[in-house]
Amino acid sequence: MKAWVYILRCSDGSLYTGWTNDTEKRLASHNRGTASKYTRGRRPVEMIFKEEFGTKEAAMSREAEIKSLTRSEKLLIVDKDNK
Repeated sequence: MKAWVYILRCSDGSLYTGWTNDTEKRLASHNRGTASKYTRGRRPVEMIFKEEFGTKEAAMSREAEIKSLTRSEKLLIVDKDNK
């Protein structure tokens, strides 16, 4: 089963990191306000980064790693992915 780590840019400019098995459904959930308390009041959100993993555990580990980074470091990951 594939799993993904993703970074969202919220309407207030803040970043949110999470993991999912289905990026399209998860993004739709965030934009409906049903995915997380944090993004509920910061809609709309856009997915600016996603990274695929073979297992849920690997994705969750990477999610934790990204969450420990500073905003600048997260944006470097996004920029690197977009090049």
